[in-house]
Amino acid sequence: QVQLVESGGGLVQPGGSLRLSCAASGSITSINAWGWYRQAPGNERELVARIISDGSTNYADSVKGRFTISRDNAKNTVYLQMNSLKSEDTAVYYCNADIQRRFYIGSMPYWGKGTLVTVSS
Repeated sequence: QVQLVESGGGLVQPGGSLRLSCAASGSITSINAWGWYRQAPGNERELVARIISDGSTNYADSVKGRFTISRDNAKNTVYLQMNSLKSEDTAVYYCNADIQRRFYIGSMPYWGKGTLVTVSS
């Protein structure tokens, strides 16, 4: 069994910063990729940032230059540093991990329950 838990969301003023974290626990052999997604009311869930096993990253155009995804492999934790936040960044942010488990063939996607980020003055 594997669990992902996000933390770090909250209320922040426009132009402010937040740092989200997501920790994976359970029977994990390796995490091949991490992703941060978000979903605002009335919108589809969208990819915000992704990091794969070789360290390569990609970002949604709307957050490039403002957000940074990083990981701590020893802690099975991924982070999303969010700077220069805008009201349109308001959403529930979800952590996703592509996880290889012992005795399982291939990897499987896992999701956290989400953490709310509200950007408002």
